[in-house]
Amino acid sequence: MGVEVVVEGLTKSFGKQTIWRDVTLTLPPGEVSVMLGPSGTGKSVFLKSLVGLLKPEQGKIVINGVDLVRCSEHKLYEIRKLFGVLFQDGALFGSMNLFDNVAFPLREHTRKTEAEVRRIVLEKMEMVGLVGAEKKLPGEISGGMRKRAGLARALVLDPEIILCDEPDSGLDPVRTAYLSQLLIDLNAQIDATILIVTHNITVARTVPDNLGMLFRRELVMFGPREVLLTSDEPVVEQFLNGRRIGPIGMSEEKDQATMAAELAHREAGHADGPPDEDVRGVVPQLEPTPGLPPRGAVRRRKDRVMSILHTLPPEAQQGIIASLTPEERSHYRVMADAGDRTGPITPSPWPRQGGVL
Repeated sequence: MGVEVVVEGLTKSFGKQTIWRDVTLTLPPGEVSVMLGPSGTGKSVFLKSLVGLLKPEQGKIVINGVDLVRCSEHKLYEIRKLFGVLFQDGALFGSMNLFDNVAFPLREHTRKTEAEVRRIVLEKMEMVGLVGAEKKLPGEISGGMRKRAGLARALVLDPEIILCDEPDSGLDPVRTAYLSQLLIDLNAQIDATILIVTHNITVARTVPDNLGMLFRRELVMFGPREVLLTSDEPVVEQFLNGRRIGPIGMSEEKDQATMAAELAHREAGHADGPPDEDVRGVVPQLEPTPGLPPRGAVRRRKDRVMSILHTLPPEAQQGIIASLTPEERSHYRVMADAGDRTGPITPSPWPRQGGVL
C-alpha cells in the first residue's frame, strides 16, 4: 500500500513573496487526494516541494520517518524513489520514442537487463492503454496519449506515491474522463497514495477521496471528500460550484465591500450571465472499471468520515447520510435522521463477502 505523507507547518516563499504559509495536512496512505485553488495560489509549488524539487523555508514533510526538508541529499535521493510524477505536459523527451521515454527511469536508476526493462515497460504501457504505440514519437501523438505515456513512465519504478500536476490540462472533457478513470483504476490495482493538482471541478467532485483548498496563501481546508462537498466555507463552496459570487475575484481576493455589493445585487434579483446554481452535495465517486479489485481507500475514508459525523453541521450530516447506500447505513448503524447524534458512530464488522465499498 502507498505510504503516508505528513506535512506540518510548511511555508514557502520566493524572495519577499510568501506563496503559502503554515500548511498542515496528512495524505492518507493508499488514497487519492486533490489539491484545488485559484490560479497563482501555489498548488504546483506545493507539489514540487513534496518531492524535494523546491525547499520550503519552514515546516516538515515526513515520509517513512524522514523529514525531506532537513534530510541529507542521499536520504532525499532514496525517498524520491518512492515517487512517480506526472508533469503537466508529460515532460517526454521529443527525440525518443514512447518505449524509450517510459524505459528511461529504469535504464537510469536500475541495473535491470533489457529483457526485464522491456517486460516492465510493456506492462505499464498496457496499463495506460498504449500498447502498439511504442515506436511513436511524442510529436506524432495527441496530448492525451502524451499524458498517458508520462503516467506510464511515472509508474515504471513501482512508486508508492504518485503526484499529478494538472493531468487534465489541455485535454478535452472526454479525454479528461478517461484519464480520471485511469487514475482510479491504478489506485485499485496498486493502492498507491495519489495527489492530483487540478482546476477541474468535475475531477475534484468525482475522483478523490480527499480534497484540499489553497487560498490567500493558506490551506483553507483539507479532508475527506464528503466533508468538503457539503461544506459551507465560502471559498470552497464558490470554487466547487464555479460561481462568481464569493471571495475569489478575477485577479486577487475581493474585499468585503465588493462581496456585500454582489450579494445585495443577487438578492435584488439581478442576474449577470448564467444563474449561480448551488450544486453542493455528495455526488457519486468514480468506481474502478468492472473486473478490477475494489478500492480499499473508499472503506477507510468512509470509516473516518462516519467517526467525525457528529462534529459536522446538521446540513452536512444530512447530506452525507443521504449519500450512503442501505448496506452502508446498516454497517454504520445510522438512520435517515441520524443527524441528531451526539457522538461518533462505531461501525459493525464488514462482511467477508459482498458489501464492498
